[in-house]
Amino acid sequence: MDLAPIPRTAISDTIFVRLVEEILTGRLPAGDPLPSERELSLTLQVNRHAVREALKRLQQAGLVRVSHGGKTRVLDWRESAGLDALTGLAVAGAIPARQIIGDVAVMRRSIAADAARLCARHASPEQRAAITAAAAAYPVGGDLTSVADADLTFWTTVIDGSGNIAYRLALNTLVAAYDEIGRDAIYALGAAEFADRAAHVGLAAAIAAADEDTAYRLAEALLTRFVVACQAGGEEA
Repeated sequence: MDLAPIPRTAISDTIFVRLVEEILTGRLPAGDPLPSERELSLTLQVNRHAVREALKRLQQAGLVRVSHGGKTRVLDWRESAGLDALTGLAVAGAIPARQIIGDVAVMRRSIAADAARLCARHASPEQRAAITAAAAAYPVGGDLTSVADADLTFWTTVIDGSGNIAYRLALNTLVAAYDEIGRDAIYALGAAEFADRAAHVGLAAAIAAADEDTAYRLAEALLTRFVVACQAGGEEA
């Protein structure tokens, strides 16, 4: 493995990112052992404590496993990693960013549409009021960043109202992945969705009325716009 030394000011985060890139790009293939802590420390020119912390994070992320005999072996990330690997995949370039954005858009549609349905069923009066307020505060126009931020605020409120903790954690992961890829490019792709204030207001009204079916239908229709934008090849959404 040919790795350049890491600057002395770097911390275990930098080591972690470097090793994630090596694993996700296949330069460290699944099944291969990682160099020892001592070897990594010498190669990267960092202290062993920082290397040890980075290796712990790799294990927690499902990218490596400590085997019998103390060897740390690389795992197949497609079988062992979780959603947190999305960020690493984007940074490493192991999968084209456009594909990651598209796959996340499909997942986002599934989660958010179901969250809207659950929200219409379970949300408290206070949560319904917060969703209605988020829709009412949605900008009529303005720059793309402001409407995209309003969209995120709206959906965060909806997902919180669904009461599904897994959906909330998935939202955090998806937002982090988009941040790594670059929000500007994603905002441009999602412009038709983000800028539709009326659709957000209509969805909020369905949730306020506890109309589960309408909430699901309106949410899916709204979020399909981003999916279609990501599939810029004529594929079916």
